[in-house]
Amino acid sequence: MTIPKRVLGRTGREVTILGLGGEGVLRSFGRDREAYALINRALDLGISYCESARAYSGSESYYGKALKERRRDIFLTSKSHARDRKGALAHLHETLANMQTDHLDLWQVHDVREEEELAEIFGPRGAIEAFSEAKQLGKTRFIGVTGHHDPSLLRKCIERFDFDTVLMPVNAAEPAYKSFIHEVLPLAREKDMGIIGMKVYFRGFASKLPGYTGMEPFFRFALSQPVTNIVIGCDNVTQLEENVRFAESFELMTEEEQKKLARDVEAFSRQLMYYKP
Repeated sequence: MTIPKRVLGRTGREVTILGLGGEGVLRSFGRDREAYALINRALDLGISYCESARAYSGSESYYGKALKERRRDIFLTSKSHARDRKGALAHLHETLANMQTDHLDLWQVHDVREEEELAEIFGPRGAIEAFSEAKQLGKTRFIGVTGHHDPSLLRKCIERFDFDTVLMPVNAAEPAYKSFIHEVLPLAREKDMGIIGMKVYFRGFASKLPGYTGMEPFFRFALSQPVTNIVIGCDNVTQLEENVRFAESFELMTEEEQKKLARDVEAFSRQLMYYKP
């Protein structure tokens, strides 16, 4: 069996429906052996989309040490949380050095949370100037934006700039509380953006929900939405392999199944969206 692929919006690039997230064991320092094993096992199992961020501890460096000649086989992404041009360009320099590559496939404006950030990012000498310059120079092929706190702010971002992709929460708690699925996803589809889902398991809280002993329903729910793929951070190879099995055997949820799961988690929706283990 192989992991299915979908086209990442207007980029035209095919990527696996499951991507390796930059959190879990990768968001650490000093765990080189475990990180190396996880990244290479992901590639061996067919994952072609790998993500990180300048803010994710040693994650970028782990990729740089593990990928080497396998860099050409994957769609490599990272992010910058800098809001000004100078800071973002400094982050890009560090990211490329850490990942031991001369370009990213996708570079993303990371985690937009506050209204004040919009003026800085999109204003004179703002971060978006660095992202545009990087694309012109071939340092990144595509530009994206991410957010998981306020869907209205993420929507404003994609209204103000022609981003290629958006990374946002996609899970069964979404319909009941600050819904990115309802507020952001339709516009992203209209603009033919690549849509990447995160927070699929509510930062691990899904395993604690009454009546659910496995994670697969939450995995299926996310990929049954009109998204390209989802990214999941893994603590170990066992978790990785479980998610790969879910991806290989993925079947769309029926509308009724989706509604039932959303009803089951509705009472926990606010807690789920901001739960930290």
